[in-house]
Amino acid sequence: MDLTLPVTGMTCASCAGRVEKALAKLDGLEQADVNLSMNTAHVRYDGQKISPVDLTNAIQKAGYGVEKQKLSYDIDGMTCASCSGRVEKALGKLVGVTEATVNLALERADISVVPGAVTDRQVIEAVEKAGYHAVSRNQKTSSDNQPAKKRDYALWWLAASIILSAPLIGQMIWMYLGVELRIPAWAQLALATPVQFIIGWRFYRGAWSALRNKAANMDVLVALGTSAAYFLSLYNMVQPGSSGEGHLYFEASATIITLILGGKIMEERAKRGASAAIRELMALRPRTARRLDAKTGEETEISVDDLNVDDVVRVRPGEKLPIDGEVVAGESEIDESLITGETRPVLRSTGDAVVGGAVNGTGRLDVRVSAVGEDTTLSRIIRLVEQAQTGKAPVQQMVDKVAAIFVPVIILIAIITFAGWLITGFGIEAAIVAAVSVLVIACPCALGLATPTALVAGTGAAAKAGILIKNFEALEQAHNVDAVIFDKTGTLTEGVPTVQDVVVAADFGDKVELLRLAASLQAASEHPLAHAVVQAARDDDLKLANVDDFKGTTGAGVGGTVEGRSVLIGTETLLRDNGATLPDEGTAKVIVEAEKQGSTVVLVAVDGKFAGYLTLEDKIRESAIAAVKDLKQRGIASIMLSGDAEDVAAHVAQKIGMDSWRGRIRPQDKAREVEKLRKEGRHVAMVGDGINDAPALAAADVGIAMGGGTDVAMETAGITLMRSDPALVAGAIDISIATRRKITQNLFWAFGYNVIGVPLAAFGILSPAIAGAAMALSSVSVVTNSLMLRRWHVRKEGSKK
Repeated sequence: MDLTLPVTGMTCASCAGRVEKALAKLDGLEQADVNLSMNTAHVRYDGQKISPVDLTNAIQKAGYGVEKQKLSYDIDGMTCASCSGRVEKALGKLVGVTEATVNLALERADISVVPGAVTDRQVIEAVEKAGYHAVSRNQKTSSDNQPAKKRDYALWWLAASIILSAPLIGQMIWMYLGVELRIPAWAQLALATPVQFIIGWRFYRGAWSALRNKAANMDVLVALGTSAAYFLSLYNMVQPGSSGEGHLYFEASATIITLILGGKIMEERAKRGASAAIRELMALRPRTARRLDAKTGEETEISVDDLNVDDVVRVRPGEKLPIDGEVVAGESEIDESLITGETRPVLRSTGDAVVGGAVNGTGRLDVRVSAVGEDTTLSRIIRLVEQAQTGKAPVQQMVDKVAAIFVPVIILIAIITFAGWLITGFGIEAAIVAAVSVLVIACPCALGLATPTALVAGTGAAAKAGILIKNFEALEQAHNVDAVIFDKTGTLTEGVPTVQDVVVAADFGDKVELLRLAASLQAASEHPLAHAVVQAARDDDLKLANVDDFKGTTGAGVGGTVEGRSVLIGTETLLRDNGATLPDEGTAKVIVEAEKQGSTVVLVAVDGKFAGYLTLEDKIRESAIAAVKDLKQRGIASIMLSGDAEDVAAHVAQKIGMDSWRGRIRPQDKAREVEKLRKEGRHVAMVGDGINDAPALAAADVGIAMGGGTDVAMETAGITLMRSDPALVAGAIDISIATRRKITQNLFWAFGYNVIGVPLAAFGILSPAIAGAAMALSSVSVVTNSLMLRRWHVRKEGSKK
């Protein structure tokens, strides 16, 4: 057998050699080729002697890792939390599965596996043995309208159940009103039997599957309760010498099944509403695109899957952009509201980046493809939202433990109730009715749906507002945040500085030459200030020279050789450390004044002598001031950290309204500042956009990346803001609080409902029919409460709601 494993942790040729040696020791290995550049191990082995798990263990013992494969499946047939727990256990027993998570609200299972160790067939068979049905999402071929067909069938069954149960329910209502209106016993039997055994067969099937796997779920309770009411009525009906007219409970069994079926349909619709955001995002992906022929300019309509990077596609007015790319011709306003949450169309023209799924306005655009498939922005958004929605809150672990014993405990309570009524002399019929009420009113579904539905609805609402929550840990921590640290450049400011002035020293003289030398050196740097210097030179049509011996010093500046001349650009510290002369006292005072006005100043030294300086300005984002006000309204401190001079940092911080700030701070110092605040007992969120922010983002309780920033920042952070708007920071905290509040409300209702309802049923206060209605509505109420999160929106500064 052949298998390629993605290996992590290799840094040199000796690493690759160690992995090969570790694999070679396995009995049954035929060949092992480790590729350091690809970080892979291609192996040929005897599948009868060793498995992918053995290969993975050997690599891990050598001190390296194997990147896990993620697989997803739709699960059909789950009715409560014990069902999802049983599926998790079944999947967890598969050899090669390292983690299994089942989401009841999404009816979905996500597993992490050793690459090549588990097939779709094995997973599906394991789920079916547990009594459920699985469909792979990894190579999904089912049509999009299957869920709709499934709901249509459910509606037909419900309609039939209502028609058959209506006369029995009508009789019950008339009896409560004191009107003597009885349906003959044989007619009641004829109406109740198809409801019990044809329409209600799903409950028997589910109960049998659960019991066969030595477990119990909601189906067991419904099957036991309705069967007891049905067969008690049948017994009374056929008992010799008794017409049984006053002791029939056919209406109870039929009504319970009808109400629970209706409740499940309402629950399914509500669950689909909670997960509507992810479906809306998926619907944004066009299936076709018009590719332009590079030579003839002719349009050819092809599948989006057939596009390649650097292809050019044409997007007509009103159409959705099929991919991420760069506009190469045309101008139009683009609606990106469902992707970034930006409500106003944005103008895009030649050279601007566009994202797939956005809606083109009135202009025609030609777009060069920059990303396809899973690398597109929309695919990454969907992946992040799904990742968050399939996660589990810590409280869910406790709920799962309760759900695992819930049904057996309820059955025990029903037995005790039955025995109690007999012992107190109320007779076997009253005892059975009370026990049935206990079985029917207990609802493990509400417990299972309390957390995942709120999580799905909350993360979906956040995504629509342009806030991507990567995992539940971020959501869990965000509500505790009491201090937010902001990076300055690109976060609070536009991140696009411009050169305001070029000042030369008296003994250098040539302003143009100083700019040319500085820009030539900065062309080798990726820093935003470097881009600004290079752009200023290009605007003046200056020809840049090649650079030798380029060297960057983090947080200080850069140096190198330009046309044989040694050039340094950066801070005073950089010049001093490299033995260059510093500006005279008068020039130093002018520089200080410029920094107090918010300008960033970079010094330039040529051949060891101070040659002049450049002043740059980076505009403050319009929403930055409102963002800080929003946080202050919530009692959250705002702190700014910047690599700029203290005076520059102070000017920007005071203008925005920051509580505190620090300048001249290096990237590694940002992480230390985060740790310092955490040691003081603060719950810290870090907001940044660049590679140099990644350590601080990882160190914070919550890392928040600006969507316009780098991939490294977005991957490190737990929350990503899809548009570069600091005002969304408060929104991220708000949705965390709102989601946790819904989870708490749901769990309170789910536990409280059972704690109150079960004793009432045990004491005979609730009839079986009313108990069935209460059970049906309990799950619906939990999901509907979660659904209210869909109305959440980012609160504007100054709003009281």
